[in-house]
Amino acid sequence: MFKKIFCLALTAIFIFGCNLSKKAKDDLVIAPETEYRYLDTLTITAPKPDKMKTADEYELPRYNESYTRINDLLHTKLEVRFDWTKEQVLGKATLKLKPHFYSTQILTLDAKNFEFHKITFAGENQDLKYEYDGLNIVIDLGREYARNEEYTLLIDYTASPNATGGSAAITSDKGLFFINPTGEDLEKPQQIWTQGETENNSRWFPTIDKPNERCTQEMYITVQDKYRTLSNGDLVKSTPNSDGTRTDYWNMAQPHAPYLFMVAVGEFAVITDEWKGKKVEYFVEKEYEEHARRIFPHTPEMLSFFSEKLGVEYPWQKYSQIIVRDFVSGAMENTTGVIFGEFIQGTERELIDDLTNDKIVAHEMFHHWFGDLVTCESWANLTMNEGFANYSEYLWLEHKYGKDEADFHLLNELQGYLSSTRKGIHPLIHFGHLDKEDMFDSHSYNKGGLVLHQLRNYLGDDAFFAGLKKYLTDNQYSDVEAHELRLAYEDVTGQDLNWFFNQWYFESGHPELKVDYAYDETTKKVTVTVEQMQDPTKQPAIFQLPVAIDVYTDKGEKVRHEVTVDDRIEIFEFDAATRPKLVNFDADRIILGEVEDNKTEEELMFQYENAPLFKDRYEALERLKESKNMDVQVIMENALRDDYWVCRAVALGAVEVNAETENTIVKMAEKDKHSTVRRNALSVLANTNDAKFASIAKNALNDQSYEVIGTAMEALVNLDKTAALEAAKDLEKSDNPQILISIGEIYATSGDTQCLPFFEKNWDKMGGFSAISFLENYAKVAAEGDAQTLLSSANKLEKIAMDMQTSPWRRFAAMSGINSFHGKLAYELENEKDDAKITALKNTDAIIVKLIESVKNAEENDRLKAMYLRFPIPEVKE
Repeated sequence: MFKKIFCLALTAIFIFGCNLSKKAKDDLVIAPETEYRYLDTLTITAPKPDKMKTADEYELPRYNESYTRINDLLHTKLEVRFDWTKEQVLGKATLKLKPHFYSTQILTLDAKNFEFHKITFAGENQDLKYEYDGLNIVIDLGREYARNEEYTLLIDYTASPNATGGSAAITSDKGLFFINPTGEDLEKPQQIWTQGETENNSRWFPTIDKPNERCTQEMYITVQDKYRTLSNGDLVKSTPNSDGTRTDYWNMAQPHAPYLFMVAVGEFAVITDEWKGKKVEYFVEKEYEEHARRIFPHTPEMLSFFSEKLGVEYPWQKYSQIIVRDFVSGAMENTTGVIFGEFIQGTERELIDDLTNDKIVAHEMFHHWFGDLVTCESWANLTMNEGFANYSEYLWLEHKYGKDEADFHLLNELQGYLSSTRKGIHPLIHFGHLDKEDMFDSHSYNKGGLVLHQLRNYLGDDAFFAGLKKYLTDNQYSDVEAHELRLAYEDVTGQDLNWFFNQWYFESGHPELKVDYAYDETTKKVTVTVEQMQDPTKQPAIFQLPVAIDVYTDKGEKVRHEVTVDDRIEIFEFDAATRPKLVNFDADRIILGEVEDNKTEEELMFQYENAPLFKDRYEALERLKESKNMDVQVIMENALRDDYWVCRAVALGAVEVNAETENTIVKMAEKDKHSTVRRNALSVLANTNDAKFASIAKNALNDQSYEVIGTAMEALVNLDKTAALEAAKDLEKSDNPQILISIGEIYATSGDTQCLPFFEKNWDKMGGFSAISFLENYAKVAAEGDAQTLLSSANKLEKIAMDMQTSPWRRFAAMSGINSFHGKLAYELENEKDDAKITALKNTDAIIVKLIESVKNAEENDRLKAMYLRFPIPEVKE
């Protein structure tokens, strides 16, 4: 599962595009200062008797155990067709099972919101007795079955998939979704698709819907002949029916978990590749057919790379990838049939320099080893799926684009995890979670991948990948917990690794380190003092951290020292004939934590020019960018020519446009090989408000990158507003979301309500997160209109906010727009003195408030409901 959660990246927003209405330095995201507590020797004391708990106040800690397996599901055969109007699944399920170990007469299946027509043993007519509570069906088998006795049931049913909740990562738990089921929306295709994780496939077929269950599968899918279908495994045959429908038979010969079952139905273009005799498929909307291989970049190459890296060849029958509308997450690793949200769909030009698709394709593919072949035993162990998938992104970027690109990605992963800890920390293996959906967070994903990177660094590449091969081979087609990974590595390396797994998998938090460098001219000693500052009441007081310390002599030579930090305060001493140019703690940059040190500007400048890693250069630039030291400015100017684009982008945010830099920045805006750097250079020039750069922005309107064109249009707002409005009008017919968003930004600055039809015509083209800024700008423009305009716009936004078939991002943005109208009216009421106008404002606001309440009441997603309850609705003063 690739979660589509948006949070602040580590780097300044400047790297990814500036807000041109502010100075560049105001656009930077500055990480909050870490609070360090200077703790002496840790003292632990028992509570005083009067503060001790009474006996009845003690209780066992929360523990979400793995599902207890009573019956073993061996094979599932499904025959399904669909009632589009009623949004129902009409199905027959043939299930082969046996007791797992102990004899039993009872079978319990997950089946949410079903109507059962008949339940019998296969080939028999006698109805079996059962009890059903709307969530689980308990079937009486008539007698006890021993552990080696198989039995097969036939269940005839109608399922009505419904949503009862969702999460930040998976916004709805409906399980099976009908998109535009009646075909009323002419701008949207009719589709059916499934999303089974965590335990939501049991909303459309009866099963044992737990991650530690697995079975083989057959699927007979009957649809109108115009539709294509996709499911797990191979399409064995398609049979035309006399009523204009067709039945596709899909066979999945290898066992996998029920949450990985999938179905997709719709009108798709299908492009086919081959990898080692296995079919590789790309399902896209027909207009994107020629771009399919760019949308799913390097798929055959990735299959080879991961197979070779792991020493375990891709194990499944085929590999298909499909894009659907209104998906409720980023992507899902259904075995051999990965589903992606429409946000990855684009033309080659739209995807210039964007590595998002590389990362998401790698992530879902790697799941086919970690998650599909070897599956987490319980959701508390989710990182055994997601941590590996996240780390695959690093492995692929390192292989395809180099270590700098991979390290930049890892830096953002670390910041994502650290940012999340402000809301709380928990163990990576989190048996105490409140809800299994809460496991889809930056611990399971980001921290899980970062822990694996540390393990790789500690063991070395040969041992790391040999351990993964053993882990996959020993545990294929089974469920696992973290200890099985530990045991595989212990067998390979001969080491006891309990310390590592206990610290990183079963304890909470991360180290917070204060590092002090010093040199004694008398003793000729370098000292490195490392103090662990983390709060011992919330996480381990002491982490064990094997790290490298590089000492650079006055001649620039590097001497490496391998050390282990394993005390609250640790002092390391090294011989050095003269004061070093730099002492670099954690020289491999692998510590999963926060590090503060006392490097001087001179040392940081040396670090930028001499330390080998991107993270060294990036850290130096970030820490020096506010300096006014002329030598530092020279470093920044040199960094404008850094080989790696991120460093060039950071440097752009730290230099002034002056006689020394102007030509370089202009050249970067026109010719830099990375589109993000061209965008940022344009932003820097625009923030000067100097009209002489307007020609640069106008020329950039012909750039190959749509994002550069969008930035150029916004730059013209500062440099030549008339030209900006002309460019917006010229490009209104574009279908590119980035261009449309930029036009929206320009129109929002104009405040001209005649622009409203532009927004209304194009907002359906805004998928996912991009809808927020687009609809917010629509609301800004509408708010400049009269009461009639305001109410008309509010009613249109209400339709979006009430459409449970559209994405939660769009619903949220629409609700936010309506709420902003309420805020505007409240402000006007506070400042209005005329009684007649006050009455009119109150009447208008009363209608807006009713719309807000109707949206709140209609919303089905629990997360959005909670957000709406916290909406800052201004009070209207009487």
